[in-house]
Amino acid sequence: MVSKFDDIPWNEIIKKEARGLEDADFGEIQDVNSEYVLTQKGIIDKESFSFPKNLVQDYDGDRVLFKVTEEEARNSYMQNSQNVNLDQGESSNNIIEEKTTADDKILNRTKEEENIIPLMAEKLDIDKIEVVDEVIITKEPVKDTKTEQVPVMHEELTIEMRPIAHDSSASLYHNDSIKQEKNLLKPVENKTNIRIHLKREEIEVSRTPYVKEEIVIKKKLVTETRTVTEEIITEEVKDSRIN
Repeated sequence: MVSKFDDIPWNEIIKKEARGLEDADFGEIQDVNSEYVLTQKGIIDKESFSFPKNLVQDYDGDRVLFKVTEEEARNSYMQNSQNVNLDQGESSNNIIEEKTTADDKILNRTKEEENIIPLMAEKLDIDKIEVVDEVIITKEPVKDTKTEQVPVMHEELTIEMRPIAHDSSASLYHNDSIKQEKNLLKPVENKTNIRIHLKREEIEVSRTPYVKEEIVIKKKLVTETRTVTEEIITEEVKDSRIN
């Protein structure tokens, strides 16, 4: 793209597309002279424009951009179709004569030539990107002491001394077998231990896991409004006149 005025290849821009500010369409460039660029738009209802060279902003190889809007071009640079006729079937003498007439009119009008200075400004382009945040849910053990009352049973030994009636026991010894047992009953000569089994209950504790409750995790979209504050630059015009 050529943006410097001195670098514009004026002999190459003929037949190139002519555009203005806000994508204004000025047709096709027909001719370039020492001071002006002539363009023509349309086939049946033709519109011709004659722009001063200093209105050329840049050239990208296919299109020439003029720093002028369509309204400004129609008010200041549009030519009368009766005075400018650039049909391909006309002779070169007619074209030269018409360009000379158009140039004369432009010279009279350029006494009050307008200089177009674009004022630039910045605007905020706000976009949204998706960011993934990670949430970690942790389960940790919490120790607690639980006390339970558990009844248990056991056997206790009770020793009871009971006297024996001799009369009744004597009658029992008439039997021969009882007599034999009686003969075996006699005092022990040494220390003798007699073992008696006593039963008791012991507590056996074990832990069984179970599902106490459930945690349900859900995700939902929440819309919130955030305020974005950013500094932008806007150009302004100040008239500094020397008295």
